[in-house]
Amino acid sequence: LRRAPLRFSSYLNPSHHNLPVCFGLSAVDGTDRLCVSERAQCIPSRVLHLRQLPPDVSEQEVLSLALPFGRVSKLITLKTKNQAFLEMASEEAAVTMVNYYTSATPSIRSQPVYIQYSTHRELKTDNMTSQRAQAALQAINAGAVHSGNMTSGGEGRGIAPGQSPVLRIIVENLFYPVTLEVLQQIFSKFGSVLKIITFTRNNQFQALLQFSDTVHAQHAKATLDGQNIYNGCCTLRIDFSKLSALNVKYNNDKSRDFTRADLPSGELEPTAAFAVISINPCRPHSHCMGFWHSPSSGLSMAAVPGSLVSHPRVSLQMAPPVVHSVLLVSNLNPESVTPHCLFILFGVYGDVQRVKILFNKKENALVQMSDATQAQLAMSHLNGQRLHGNVIRVTLSKHPVVQLPRGGAGQEEQALTRDFSGSALHRFKKPGSKNFNNIFPPSATLHLSNIPSSVSEEALKDLFSSNGFAVKAFKFFQKDRKMALMQLASVEEAIEALIILHDHQLDHNQHLRVSFSKSTI
Repeated sequence: LRRAPLRFSSYLNPSHHNLPVCFGLSAVDGTDRLCVSERAQCIPSRVLHLRQLPPDVSEQEVLSLALPFGRVSKLITLKTKNQAFLEMASEEAAVTMVNYYTSATPSIRSQPVYIQYSTHRELKTDNMTSQRAQAALQAINAGAVHSGNMTSGGEGRGIAPGQSPVLRIIVENLFYPVTLEVLQQIFSKFGSVLKIITFTRNNQFQALLQFSDTVHAQHAKATLDGQNIYNGCCTLRIDFSKLSALNVKYNNDKSRDFTRADLPSGELEPTAAFAVISINPCRPHSHCMGFWHSPSSGLSMAAVPGSLVSHPRVSLQMAPPVVHSVLLVSNLNPESVTPHCLFILFGVYGDVQRVKILFNKKENALVQMSDATQAQLAMSHLNGQRLHGNVIRVTLSKHPVVQLPRGGAGQEEQALTRDFSGSALHRFKKPGSKNFNNIFPPSATLHLSNIPSSVSEEALKDLFSSNGFAVKAFKFFQKDRKMALMQLASVEEAIEALIILHDHQLDHNQHLRVSFSKSTI
């Protein structure tokens, strides 16, 4: 770019995306022409060409797309043509940026922006070019350094006081698994999603998601907070995080840095999953945002499981994942397990239709739920739990249904298969049942309900202790004495107690209801 004013002899017509177009970045002598094509494979360059920008785009908005990938050396905006050129500090940063935005189209104010390599190897700026652009660039680069938001790799960006491009997302009423890819698909409609970390905390699926710019985070929060990912479930609760950036160490199903395809996909270690850079860094061994920080290891996160309905400002339509409603349960204790036992346990998470313990492999069983949603719930909550001394494994079965025994089957084989489709013990047969809102993972604390007024605390304690369970604590609900919490010695004991005592008759017409509680006494 020479010392003459920039003039475009022609520019890309948005209606002809597939046609090569020549840009004349012409000086007075007509030199320095730049030819580009939407589909052309250009030679990597530190100089990038951005087009289809909003007419009143600011320099800060343009820079917000690039700064997460490294330092920007120079910037030229051509607002009359809705275009810009920027020069990254290194070719590696430019390649990383182009590679990322090839698979995740960036946007500014919901308008897609197209980025490609320029044939220029560098930008030559002087007093004839946009002084405002260079001033904005210097101010943002300086702000990023002075605010302490630069990572060790030189990545960073200036964050306005009190604002953050990182959102904290909680998914309530989790009926379908929400994967990292689902979150990226939803939130990328509002801007460039750079990094995502998912985890489980307080029995809730949560995520930290970093945008390239605070404006994008604000837009996403304003639009998506309170929306359902799928019809009637998986509700998004969104807040701004106090963290200014995420530094992901691994790319896998729990965390992802979309700007770093070179990261390993190794197993997440409890204390080395990822590090977080906060606006106000915590002192070593202090608690920030409810997470434990270590000066060397960052945050410790637990493992987690993987459509936004039509919304006036969201074009995304998603369908629930397609899965069968039959589960394969393995590593069972063949001496103790029965179809009724599995019916009661899996019935905490849905209405069990049929159970078959395999005749020749009695440590395996098939459990058919009412639908795929309930199968996913049961699998996510019960896989890895201990039952009758064995750690059970719960996976999706390839069978669409559980077949009942044929007429010629023996008596033992008949007894190993039960049809529970007409059972009165189904917890979720009533549409809109409040039981849908009280589904929790197995815990040592049980929720007891349907308790007659004539039954005392001592009677309930005796009931559990006489069945071999050690009662550690008990408490009636203050406002409703028909309900109580009972804490046992372990989660395994609580599972056994629920199986044995759910539907236990307390008087002539009332039966005890037992479920897992999220509370402790």
